[in-house]
Amino acid sequence: MTKTPTILTGIRANSELTLGNFLGALIPMVRLANQHSETAHINIFVPDLHSIISEVDGELQQNIIKPLKNYLAAGLSLNEHVHFYRQSHVPAHSELCWILNCVASMGDLNRMTQFKDKSEGKESVNVGIFDYPVLMAADILLYDAEYVPVGEDQFQHLELTRRIAEKFNKQYADIFTLPAEPKQQVAFMQVGEAIRIRDLQNPEKKMSKSSQSANSKIMLSDTPEQAKKKIMSATTDSVGKISFDMFNQPGISNLLQIDALVNNAPLQEIVSTWAGETHYGDLKQKVAEDVAVFLCDFQRKLATISDQEVLEQLKIGEEYANKIANAKLLEAQKAFHLR
Repeated sequence: MTKTPTILTGIRANSELTLGNFLGALIPMVRLANQHSETAHINIFVPDLHSIISEVDGELQQNIIKPLKNYLAAGLSLNEHVHFYRQSHVPAHSELCWILNCVASMGDLNRMTQFKDKSEGKESVNVGIFDYPVLMAADILLYDAEYVPVGEDQFQHLELTRRIAEKFNKQYADIFTLPAEPKQQVAFMQVGEAIRIRDLQNPEKKMSKSSQSANSKIMLSDTPEQAKKKIMSATTDSVGKISFDMFNQPGISNLLQIDALVNNAPLQEIVSTWAGETHYGDLKQKVAEDVAVFLCDFQRKLATISDQEVLEQLKIGEEYANKIANAKLLEAQKAFHLR
């Protein structure tokens, strides 16, 4: 009997999404889920244990609900193959993490770029930041997830998951499915390459929730007028000609990319429309209007989704997740002679 494959994705609970997160990660995942939910399990989980490595506050519970509402507002279709769950409500994640800690190497973890970035210049960082990739490996391996659509900043962690699984399978028991390599993940998402929406003020960098400049990012909660002002103040260049060239004209190229995504149009179609034009202000005005319409539509849909609807889906999803995760955990425990 052929096993139903699993596609897995997680979104952190302790910060609001930017338009870049939404267009670059969430929308493609919704499209992918709707395309494959009849033939694969779609696991969409909130990694709330990951969230507490950076901050703990009374907003966490509400922030767990928000991202799942975003999926529904973005058009995710629910059926028996789509599973919402919270990481902390499936204890097998934590227990398998400990077992995998006894397989992972310090050398590998020390090489993780994100750990280096987060610990740079600090006298002390918590162990959770160092161990984050191993918990991520547990998140993936518990469900035999082959496809784990992630951003470029997580590719290194995905490769680590593969190495940990290979080592475990070779030394203890062949029980874990290796997730596909990053290039295969991107190809599976059918986006050509990872989408990277740029910072509006510094288009050399990606749009980030952590940016100190409010004008550098568009938040999903921004009013349409706020978003329009941010687009109109976006950094461009002095070339004087509209073309898509991320190397020489990253600001203009970013605006063209955003416009294509909010209109669900092929990038080349948008680029062709503006080919040869020289008035950057006209482009900004068009993108600003399109983003405003996009936000209005999304926020209207979001307002119709209740917390109770999400909580009901979590209850169903966590029953499923615990069943699958506990079965895989038992296999790992047996491999270590713990059972």
